[in-house]
Amino acid sequence: MPYGINETMGQYSELFMLLAAGTYTVAFIAFAWDLAKSSKALRAIDLKAAQAEDPARMPVGAGAGARSESHLAGPAGRAERPSSSASPSAENGAGGAITADGDMKYAAERRAPARVAVALTVLGALIHGAGVLTRALGAGRVPWGNMYEFLTTGAFVAAAVFLLVLIRRDLRFLGTFVVGLVIIMLVAASVAYWTPVGHLVPALQSYWLIIHVSIAVLSSALFTLTFAMSALQLVQARRLKTVAAGGTDKLGFMRLVPSALSLENLSYRINAIAFIGWTFTLMFGAIWAEKAWGRFWGWDTKEVWTFVIWVVYAGYLHARATRGWTGTRAAWLSIVGYLCVIFNFTIVNQFFNGLHSYSGL
Repeated sequence: MPYGINETMGQYSELFMLLAAGTYTVAFIAFAWDLAKSSKALRAIDLKAAQAEDPARMPVGAGAGARSESHLAGPAGRAERPSSSASPSAENGAGGAITADGDMKYAAERRAPARVAVALTVLGALIHGAGVLTRALGAGRVPWGNMYEFLTTGAFVAAAVFLLVLIRRDLRFLGTFVVGLVIIMLVAASVAYWTPVGHLVPALQSYWLIIHVSIAVLSSALFTLTFAMSALQLVQARRLKTVAAGGTDKLGFMRLVPSALSLENLSYRINAIAFIGWTFTLMFGAIWAEKAWGRFWGWDTKEVWTFVIWVVYAGYLHARATRGWTGTRAAWLSIVGYLCVIFNFTIVNQFFNGLHSYSGL
């Protein structure tokens, strides 16, 4: 027997979601402030260093490419490899400043705006978690029975995963992009997919809902993180190519971002973990389908697109590991995979009729 609906808890949930969105917005501004302030500080460091070395010589452009090009060139203008004793930040052209190195470890120097942004993100996640919890208490069940609940829960898990990774890696440069995506998810949930608290449709009243959807939500959150990293990888690669060709660096804030290769390597590892989760999502979905409808696979639109996502990410992992698809090609494959996730959640749920039409709209 389903539990009774508590509309008051549902209203509290909506209030918490609104407060969380507001807190995330302030955190977003703080992360952007950190990028802008740190970029300005690094430019000043470069300018001072260039003037100290040779007042007549100015750097071609700010950033990793420009600094490495100037201080790694030999007497004949030939590029030399950095010595093993050079610090990662020096190789990245930060002049020993505060950027994360290739391993994305924390530097000794503290960035006040970034610390404020992380603290606000933690506060937003706590409020957001309260919203998810009160939604569950209001419905008397797990809060992912329709698109509104899946999106709000998915946004919470994305923020939580980002904060957990921050414990070991300095990914604060991703804050603007990840928190921005979380805000978009919450706004979309409230504006386009809002659904009043209610009972589950009969087909979802199964313990498989907890198993299948929880893994799908976690995998989607990891894919969100790698999507942001792959997008930054493309921007960073293009920026460094422009600077190396003698162009002007118009994206100074990207100096806080590690190299494109470092972003690609970490994105690949996270995608591998998320792919395992998505594999279990596909498997458990098939088992649940057999329990509910008497068949493991029926070529339902949702089933097909879940498999398409699996194929795209499997192709990404295989191509990068065995076929040498690195750099921009790998980044684009990762982005295409995430776009398939978005398509599966939005377009398929709303506009394709099938056994998985649980949008709640």
